[in-house]
Amino acid sequence: MSLKLRLIIMNFLQFFIWGSWLITIGGYWFQDRGWSGTEFGAIFTTLGIASLFMPAISGIIADRWINAEKLLGIFHLIGAAVLFYLPFVDSPSAFFWVMLVNMIFYMPTISLSITVAYSALNKANMDIVKNYPPIRVFGTIGFIIAMWTVSLLHFETSALQFYVASGASVILGIYSFSLPKCEISKKPESKSFVDIFGLKAFSLFKDAKMAMFFMFSMLLGASLQLTNMYGDTFLHDFAKIPEYKDLLVIEFPAIVMSISQISETLFILAIPFFLKKFGIKKVMLISMIAWVLRFALFGFANPADALWMIVMSNIIYGMAFDFFNISGSLYVETQTDSSIRASAQGVFMMMTNGFGAIFGAMASGWLIDTYFKMDDGSFQWREIWLTFAIYSLLIAISFAIFFKHKHNADDVAELNH
Repeated sequence: MSLKLRLIIMNFLQFFIWGSWLITIGGYWFQDRGWSGTEFGAIFTTLGIASLFMPAISGIIADRWINAEKLLGIFHLIGAAVLFYLPFVDSPSAFFWVMLVNMIFYMPTISLSITVAYSALNKANMDIVKNYPPIRVFGTIGFIIAMWTVSLLHFETSALQFYVASGASVILGIYSFSLPKCEISKKPESKSFVDIFGLKAFSLFKDAKMAMFFMFSMLLGASLQLTNMYGDTFLHDFAKIPEYKDLLVIEFPAIVMSISQISETLFILAIPFFLKKFGIKKVMLISMIAWVLRFALFGFANPADALWMIVMSNIIYGMAFDFFNISGSLYVETQTDSSIRASAQGVFMMMTNGFGAIFGAMASGWLIDTYFKMDDGSFQWREIWLTFAIYSLLIAISFAIFFKHKHNADDVAELNH
């Protein structure tokens, strides 16, 4: 089996697991269990909480003690057991804690899978910028196939969705042990606490440019959380307006939102061209401008004559998400030594999906409740989306001014060493 195919299978299963329940868990929560919306909101904070510490910790372990591919397998096998147990949980509060355990073991596997792929491609002397995006695109395909599989099998309101995820997690857990070996760094001569416990990756914050990069990673992570939290609810709310309530887009909002994932598959493949043509800074700036358009189009959209704005917003999401997350991980790869590669990717994940997700959830919740929620409980969606667009625009302008990174034609060659 070729190296590319082995990594494609890894990425496909990695995101198939997540896609099996992330979009449809609401149906299970409300229709099967009949639990309230207040507790449901807390479920999505588990992603951010777990990302605060686990990707960084797992990265340190992978750099110092356990090969990344083995740690990937161990975490997925533990995650499979937790996912299998979820249907037996009989209270919202207990469900929160079990889901938190699940995310503690799932979230670090995202950065670990990146480390495994980069390490294998480097060892094979393959161009990462050229070869990784076409491999990674199968992760998004896996997410889409999982989402549609669960829906078409009518598992979206059933506990069976967790069994699908658990089964895929078992398969990937076992498969991970067959992946190319990621070497751990040799025992350092220095006996300092930092070296012994693999905390060197956090020294990246001493570099002004890296510190600024991680700060912008957090701010962009907040933007991602905004679209995850409110996109589907935004479309559902149009059903309250008589002229829109019978439209297909209102009847199947999840399918409409899946255009975003389909778009990702296209923009991932475009990353090599954009990186080599414009450089990492401009590609990440394009991502930030895409977030502005993503939110602004939602602000002026409706499911009838302005349906094209909803569709276009979902298409642009692919550029907004991929151009920062994948280009960002490639940037971290170019700026770090091989001995801290896994932990550096963990720090990047911590800033985006940890601090960024929590900041986005808490700040947006306070903002909406304070300024954009009517007395009858309805939301001022246009004002909400335009506020998010302004936020993203300010980030883009600040990034363009303050983040210094000069591109030359050979920049990406660093990724092949």
